[in-house]
Parts: sequence; C-alpha cells; structure tokens
Amino acid sequence: MLAIAILAAGKGTRMKSSLPKVLQELSGITIIERVLNSCNSLKPNKTFIIVGHESMKIKEKLRHSQNLTFVNQIPQNGTGHAIQQLLPILENFQGELLVLNGDVPLLKENTIGNLIKKHRSSKADVSILSARILNPKGYGRVFSDNNGNVDKIIEDSDCTENELKNNLTNAGIYCFNWRKLKEVLPNLSDTNKQKEIYLTDAIQLLELSVHYETDDPEEVMGINDKWQLSICEEIHQKRLRVHWMKKGVKFINPPSSTISDKCIFGKDIVIEPNTHLRGEVLIGNNSHIGPNTLIENSSIGNNVFVIYSIVKNSIIGNNVEIGPYAHIRPESNIKNNCKIGNFVEVKKTKLDENSKVNHLSYLGDSEIGKNVNIGAGTITANYDGYKKHITSIGNNSNTGANSVLVAPINIGTNVTIGAGSTITKNVPNGSLGISRAKQLTKPNWSSKHNPNQ
Repeated sequence: MLAIAILAAGKGTRMKSSLPKVLQELSGITIIERVLNSCNSLKPNKTFIIVGHESMKIKEKLRHSQNLTFVNQIPQNGTGHAIQQLLPILENFQGELLVLNGDVPLLKENTIGNLIKKHRSSKADVSILSARILNPKGYGRVFSDNNGNVDKIIEDSDCTENELKNNLTNAGIYCFNWRKLKEVLPNLSDTNKQKEIYLTDAIQLLELSVHYETDDPEEVMGINDKWQLSICEEIHQKRLRVHWMKKGVKFINPPSSTISDKCIFGKDIVIEPNTHLRGEVLIGNNSHIGPNTLIENSSIGNNVFVIYSIVKNSIIGNNVEIGPYAHIRPESNIKNNCKIGNFVEVKKTKLDENSKVNHLSYLGDSEIGKNVNIGAGTITANYDGYKKHITSIGNNSNTGANSVLVAPINIGTNVTIGAGSTITKNVPNGSLGISRAKQLTKPNWSSKHNPNQ
C-alpha cells in the first residue's frame, strides 16, 4: 500500500504575495497541482495535503481533486512536526509513505517511480531523493557511504564550514516504511538553530537509509520567491518547447515564446517570436502563428496564418488569415477560407465560409453567412444599454464602408448596404439598404469665407 503526504503548510513569506506559495502559477497551473500531477501514475491508496497558512484557499483550489485528505498543521513547526500530524490518521496503516514538498513542481513521474523502486528493492526504512547541485546553498546535505547508505542529513543552516562543501543535497522527497517511521516520529525534537522539528532527523533514528540520485538536478528545484518561480518557469517552458520541436514544430526564436502543457500541434507548424499560447490550444497542420500573437483556449485549423493578433476561447477553421492587429474575442467561430484583417474586433460571432472582414470593423453577437464582404468601418451596434442583441447577415451580402447595423436586425441574402448607412430595420433578400442624409454642396463657399483668397 502507498500513501502520499504533500507538505503545503508554509507561509511562503518570501513570495510576497496574498496567495499561498503553493498556489502560485507555473505556466498556468498552480505549483501544488503540478506536484499532484506528478503522482498520477502511482495510484496511491491515500493522499494527504498538509496545510496550515491560508488553508482555506488551498482547499478551495483543490476542491475538484478526488481522493484528497487535508490535514491541518497548527502551528507550522517544521517538516517533522507536519508528518507527526499523520500519526493518529495512519495508526493502522501498513505500507509506504511518500513525502513530497508542495513547492517542488518540476519533479518527473519517472523519478518518483524510480525512488519507490529503489526503496522496495533495498528494503530500506527510508529512501531519499538526492541531487548534486553546483551551488547548493539553502539545501540540506546528504552524507552517505559508497553503497548509497545514508549516514545523516544536515540542514544548510546547521552545517559546519567543512560540511557545506558537500554538494550532494537532499531534495526533500522521501519514501518511508511507515511502520518504522511511526516508531521514531514521537522522538524528534526541535534542538536546532531554527527551533523546528525536522523530518530529516528521523534518518539518523532509522536503521537503514538509502538515497536515489537523480541525473537532472533541475527537477528538484524548490520555489521560495518570484525569482525562483521565474527560473522554474524558464526550465518548464524549455522542456515543453524541446518536446514539440522534436516532434517537428519550428520555433523561430524559442526563448521568446511560451506555450502551455495542454497545447497540441500538428505538422509543419511555424511559431514566430513573441508568440504565447495559453490553456488548451490546438494548432492544425501547416499553420503559421505570430509574431507577437496571443492565443488562449482556442482551436486553430490547418493552413491558418495569424500575425500580431489575439485569439481567445474561439474556433478558427482551415485556410483562415487573421491580422495584423485583430482581436478575436470569446465564443467566436470563424469558418474555412475567411479573412479577418487589420484592426478588426470580433466577439461572439459566427463567420461562415469564404467571408471577409478586411479592416477597421467590429462584429459583436453576429451571425454572418457565406461569401459575405464586410466593408471597412462596419459596426454591429449590439448593445442597447441593457441587453446584447443579434445581427444576422445572409449569404452573399455586402456592407459598404462605415455602415452601422443596429441590432436586433436581420440582413437578408444578396443584400447590399450602402456606404455610410445606419440601418435600423430589417433588409429583405436581394435589396439595397441605404440610410444617409442627402449631400448638400454649396458652390463658391471657399471664396466667400476665406479672406485670404
């Protein structure tokens, strides 16, 4: 049997945020959720989140996660004190306890699996994940023999000058034989500089301790402040980009672009500099995205070109051109072979196949048919001050430049709207809709009113 305990009770004061440290986001996913995700393949019998500072916020964030038990640690008196809270809960548990830190989000599932395998094969009382770090300041040091048997772990602040030279560090990840651990947990004390109860002190009280050294020190990096958060962000982003570049995605300038874990790319895709993909994003084959483009929770079809634009919570079909400087707002559906040109804003609108909105227009709450041409400066006036209303334009219709369509309104098929018109009534199929003041021209105006002529 396997139980997992994730330590998430700390204040995280160095983060200088109203949010608990474990709720800070890394590529759009909270740190604590990333730690939980790294355990997906383990299928534990029990999972505990040990909380303290701002516990209600953590519980609220994880309310949809299944099979979690929250354990309050009050006061927060160290890692050993945190695990002591499990003594009454796991009194009759027979199995292994995996202890993870809630602020170590880059840990790989494979590494955790190898640690557990090492623990089981060695029949150790505790197995420790270790890593060699070039600059180990702040990390506890692991002291072991040549066979990997651990003698002791000393916190950085408690190390002597000679002990600080050891760069084999404790990652804070442990797999315990729970039966053996619960025997020594009550004996831990706070006789150290920090006056805290360290879980690492249990190592010296257990008979057999071994360590498993990861070959990737980056994955055990902890997060205490925004600077370390940014370093982890950079590491994670590089992982994601390398993964997709090996699958054929071309990043013109990889470090300048960011993507999410939920991005899916087709073949022969080009990502230009300063392009950012957030949330669930699907990019189809032969599409060219960017530069300077943001796409969020959207599906992009095949052979799509998006430049200097924003697309959010929308569906873009095949062979579509968007931009420059277009804004596709949520709940829009742009069908195949459409064009959204420069300085066009589209919101909650369906644009059917082969239709074009080339420039300087706003379409909100609209249903646009096939083969429609929206002239420059066309606006659907969808808001009456109280409610949003729908504008419907039928197939093969055209709007002239600087047209205003006041919703709710229905423009039929094969309709032409005269340039400069403000249309407030429905226009039937095959009609010309026009509404503008009669032009007045006064000759010789300039000579009468300009004394310099």
